[in-house]
Amino acid sequence: MLKSKIKNIHGGTLDVLGLAIICGDYPPGSKLPPEQKLCDELGVSRTILREVVKSLVAKGLISTGPKIGTLVLPREHWNWFDAQVVGWQSSIGFDPKVLDDLQELRAIIEPEAVRLAAVRATDEEIEALATAYRGMENAVMRNSDDDYITHDYDFHLGLLRASHNSMFLQMGIALGAMLREAFLITTRTPDKGISRSLPYHLKIVEMIQARDADGAYASSRHQIFLAQRDVHDVLIGLQNSPPSDTKRLKRTR
Repeated sequence: MLKSKIKNIHGGTLDVLGLAIICGDYPPGSKLPPEQKLCDELGVSRTILREVVKSLVAKGLISTGPKIGTLVLPREHWNWFDAQVVGWQSSIGFDPKVLDDLQELRAIIEPEAVRLAAVRATDEEIEALATAYRGMENAVMRNSDDDYITHDYDFHLGLLRASHNSMFLQMGIALGAMLREAFLITTRTPDKGISRSLPYHLKIVEMIQARDADGAYASSRHQIFLAQRDVHDVLIGLQNSPPSDTKRLKRTR
């Protein structure tokens, strides 16, 4: 029980301090307050705080040194493949540049994963993809953006799983919160990009079922191109919006 309580204190303190850095309360280039002051502010012992600092160093958010103290690092040092870092950012909304970078990453990685899936996927994995697609289709018919996002994430994570490449799958899991944010954006396009992209999701399933690796690759490339365009259009719109909107992508549920 005591060990569990200690873990909870560590996790809670890590969330508070990590989110404060992500939010800009401690901007890049700034120093965190002295150790004792932070302990007093957070209500934790030095032992807990030092463990939290080690975790933040491992995530690339801060660096420590005897002469520099505890320094907040530039955003490019932050580990965007770390689920907690992504989760913290997701809780306040993503910077448009981060989402744009995500789409570029997907365009490089996902079609290759789909090509592998056409060769390696089991019958059960293919059925799981078909089930996720049917969920997306049903969500569009019911005009349920929340359900669509859930099934869309299941679909794309299923593609990575069906590639039987553990690195692809771990990347998808780590970036889950960011992927969901990107999928949310596609529901905001004026012409409902989710309806337009459904046939291309279906085509991916059909190509994998047919074991057509090249066809699966091409279908995935086209589907991601549409998603990139949708995200880009929404981000451009945000850039022309008031600063409060461009700083974060607020949920409209």
